[in-house]
Amino acid sequence: MYSSRLPRESSLLEFVLPSIWICTLGQLYAVAEASKNETGGGEGVEVLKNEPYEKDGEKGQYTHKIYHLQSKVPAFVRMLAPASALSIHEKAWNAYPYCRTSECLTNEYMKDNFMIKIETWHKPDLGTQDNVHCLDLDTWKKVDVVYIDVADRSQVDSKDYKQEEDPALFKSVKTGRGPLGPDWKKELPTKTDCPHMCAYKLVTVKFKWWGLQNKIENFIQKQEKRLFTNFHRQLFCWIDKWVDLSMDDIRRMEEETRKELDEVCILFFSPKR
Repeated sequence: MYSSRLPRESSLLEFVLPSIWICTLGQLYAVAEASKNETGGGEGVEVLKNEPYEKDGEKGQYTHKIYHLQSKVPAFVRMLAPASALSIHEKAWNAYPYCRTSECLTNEYMKDNFMIKIETWHKPDLGTQDNVHCLDLDTWKKVDVVYIDVADRSQVDSKDYKQEEDPALFKSVKTGRGPLGPDWKKELPTKTDCPHMCAYKLVTVKFKWWGLQNKIENFIQKQEKRLFTNFHRQLFCWIDKWVDLSMDDIRRMEEETRKELDEVCILFFSPKR
């Protein structure tokens, strides 16, 4: 779908997701919940590290996770790679409003030939800025920009749709926000009591495998769009669950989630004796 404009070494897409203002607590809550929802049945998320970091004057939270994949990769990849190879290491540095995530597949086949890097800027607008990541002009010309409307049901796969996670239907009891109508992006700037923001996600994909590069890169691009869309819809519709939480509440929840995920991962992924 996007390959005609993509360079050979890697593909570049920018996903633009305008929304109401979401604080970092909401992001952290949704990540923990999504991790639990994705774990089970031989798949899931294993948390290795979740700790504060400070480097070059930047402060934030560092996480190192392993995503164990089975059904979430195409069938032809499962045929080529053993189940033990379908693990992706994710290292993320969250220094809101800037976030950087790098993922690399660690197996004997791909080594340095597979990389997904996600860089996110949160800006106080509704998707009106160009090149917020300050790429050089030649690189920016190669970027495909994809706009995502969290209230547009047509952008959601039917298998993913949940009525309780539809911003076009949800109304927050605690904040009064929602539902988001068809013209919500035009109306939101006029509401001074409801600040807004936009997540600009620059996704760089490298997959160097002869005969499969374009096919896999297109698959990854579609999956990233699906994940971003579903996550930000959930983030909006879960606001009543996280809006009153403190950072201490979030850290306790993250630790509880880590223990739950560890128990599941030990059950499914420990070496068989």
